[in-house]
Amino acid sequence: MSLFADRLVVDIGNVNMKRKSIFTRKSIDSFTEKQGAETHGLRRHLTSFHLTTIGIGAIVGAGIFVIIGAASANYAGPGVIVSFMIAAVICLLTGLCYAELSSLIPSSGGSYSYSYVAMGEFPAWIVGWTLTAQCLISASTVAVGWSGYFISLLNDFGIHLPTAFTQAPVAYNAAGGLSLSGAILNVPALCLVALLGVLLCVGIRAAARFNNFMVILKLSAITLFILVGIPFINSENWVPFIPENTGIFGQFGWSGVVRASGLVFFAYIGFDTVATLAQESVNPQRDLPRGILGSLCIATVVYIVTGLVLTGLASYTLLGVPDPMSIGLNALGPALFWLKILIKLMIWVGLTSVVLVQLLGQTRIFYAISRDGLLPKAFASVNSKLGTPVFATITTAIISMIAASLFPIEVLGELVSMATLFLFTIVCLGVLILRKTHPEYKRSFKVPFVPVLPILGMVACIAQMSFLQRFTWMQFMGWLMVGLIIYFGYSVKKSHLRKHEITKV
Repeated sequence: MSLFADRLVVDIGNVNMKRKSIFTRKSIDSFTEKQGAETHGLRRHLTSFHLTTIGIGAIVGAGIFVIIGAASANYAGPGVIVSFMIAAVICLLTGLCYAELSSLIPSSGGSYSYSYVAMGEFPAWIVGWTLTAQCLISASTVAVGWSGYFISLLNDFGIHLPTAFTQAPVAYNAAGGLSLSGAILNVPALCLVALLGVLLCVGIRAAARFNNFMVILKLSAITLFILVGIPFINSENWVPFIPENTGIFGQFGWSGVVRASGLVFFAYIGFDTVATLAQESVNPQRDLPRGILGSLCIATVVYIVTGLVLTGLASYTLLGVPDPMSIGLNALGPALFWLKILIKLMIWVGLTSVVLVQLLGQTRIFYAISRDGLLPKAFASVNSKLGTPVFATITTAIISMIAASLFPIEVLGELVSMATLFLFTIVCLGVLILRKTHPEYKRSFKVPFVPVLPILGMVACIAQMSFLQRFTWMQFMGWLMVGLIIYFGYSVKKSHLRKHEITKV
C-alpha cells in the first residue's frame, strides 16, 4: 500500500511539473497558414440567402422527428413550443460567438480548434472528448428514433416484431429513474448503425450524394405533416397548454418548460455549420448574422408549427415514444392511410441521413485529435485501398451501436443536450479570451456588445445545464472522467505539440 501511495505521489508530481505544458496553446497563424496551403484560398461566393438555406438544412431534421415527443410527454406538454423559443435564443447568442471564432480560426476542427488556441491543449482535449460524446450519442439517439418509425411502418402493414428485440433493455421514467424494461436489445437501431458504418468504410462519395437527397426529403416530410395535420387538429388537446407541475421540479409547469428547452437543444444541433463558413461569405460582417439569425428563426417557426400540429392531433401524454409523429399521423384515421405511410416513410429514410452524418463527423473528430497525438495513430490512419479511416469508423460504429441498442431515447437525448450546452459555454468563453489575448488579429465578423453577449450566452447555457436531470449530470461527469483517464494515461505523453516544441502563444 505504501509503494502504491509513493508511486501516486510521483505521478501527481510529474503532472504538476507539466501543468504549464498541458495548457500550451496553438498559434492562430498555424491554422491560417495550413488553410492556405491546403485549400489555396476559399472563394467568397455565399450570400446571406445561401447561408440561411444551408443553416435550415443543417438544423431542421432529427430533433423534431424524435425529441419533441419526450420533451412534451415528460416535461412541458403543448408548452414545448415555448421550450423551442428559449433554446433558439440561447443558440443565437452562441451562434454569433461561433461566427467570430470561425472567421478568426479557419479550421474544420470547430470548437476543438478554437479551444486549442484560446485555452490550450488540456481544455481542447476536454472539448474534443465532449464533441465525441455529442456525435456518438447523437447518432445513437436518432438511430433509436429510426427504429421507432421502422416498427410503426411494419405495424401499419400488420407485421409485428417481438418487443424484446425492438426496445431498449434499460427504461427511464422522470419520476422513478432507470429500470429494466424486460427487452433484450433494440436490434433495428443496432443494425442501422452497423450498416451505415460499413457504408462509410467503403464509400464516402456515395454517402455524401445520399445525404444531399435526404435533406430535401426530410423537409418535404415536415411540410406534408403540417399541411395534412392542420384540418384534423383537436384544440382540446392543447388544454392545459402548460400542464400543472406535479410537485417535482422540472415535471411540467414552467420549470418543466425550461427543462424541456434543455432537452430540445438536440433539435438545434447543426446551426453552427453556418458559423464555420465565414471564409466563404461575400460579406461576413453582414451575411453571417443574417444567415444565423435567419436559419434559427425559420427553424424555430417550423418547430413551433410542427409542435402545435402534433400536440393538437394527439394528447401530449401519448407522445413519449421514439416516433412521436407516428402517433400524430395515426390520429388521422384510415381514410388517409397511404398518405400517412408516405410521410412516415419519408421521415424514416430522412433519419437515416442524420445518423450517417453524425457517424461521419465523429470519424473526422477522431482524425483531428489523433493528428495532434492525443489519440493513437490508428484513428488518423486511412486505408490505402478504400481511402477511408476504417479504424476510426469501426470504433465509432461499435460505440454508437452499443448505446443505441441499450438505452432509451430520453437518456441519450439529454446527454447530447448536456454536451452541446457545455460546448456552447466554451465557445462563448473563447471569444472573451481571444479578444483579450489577440486583439491584433483581423476578424471578418465580430460579436457585437462584447463582453455582454458572450457572458449572456455562457450564463444561459450554464443555467440550462442546471435544469437537466441529476442522472444526466452523472452520465456527463462519468464521460469526462473517462476522458481524463485517457488524457493523463496516454495523451499527455504523446502530444505532438509539446514533443516538437511548437511555439506557444
